Amino acid sequence: MANEDPATPPAPRTVHLDARQVRTLAHPLRMRLLGTLRVDGPATATSLAEKLGTNTGATSYHLRQLAEVGLVTEDPDRGTGRQRWWRAEHDISNFDPTDFDDDPDARAAVRWIEANHVRLMAEQAERWMAVAAEQPRAWRDAASLSDMVLTLGPARLRALNDELWRVLMRYHEEPASDEPDARQVHVFLSAFPRLEEQ
Repeated sequence: MANEDPATPPAPRTVHLDARQVRTLAHPLRMRLLGTLRVDGPATATSLAEKLGTNTGATSYHLRQLAEVGLVTEDPDRGTGRQRWWRAEHDISNFDPTDFDDDPDARAAVRWIEANHVRLMAEQAERWMAVAAEQPRAWRDAASLSDMVLTLGPARLRALNDELWRVLMRYHEEPASDEPDARQVHVFLSAFPRLEEQ
């Protein structure tokens, strides 16, 4: 049934990545291109190159690579003449690392993607901390960097992650905030066993 309430955003388009998509995505510029299209919406190769500090030729090439595996697509309604607009084909991509246990190349790609994600989390946190003192008090009080150690088995850890994801999706699916000081906010979720105990 189609979404009939214009105030309610449509459900996010999700893709469970296959091995070919994972191998294609394991590239720094491709990750940035897909992320930018998801966050900022459709764009041309030229505008993406300017935003990401690269050249249009590289941007065009990597957009075509992402398109070949169905992660981005041309937006024909926006194109005029030679100007091609691109959009993300999905809002969310996911995979289970064990999906690729039998594919060494995809496993290596997953390791790179996960390491890149950890690097991005650290970079974003460091950028915030570098300017936090100059930010409004309400934002400094609302922002959070925290951790907690729990004792859980794999089933409970999966349940915890699933529950936290449902909370994030509930906020994601709400209409954009009309607060005058609303901003895009990075929310990172990570939970994994403490290796110190092994």
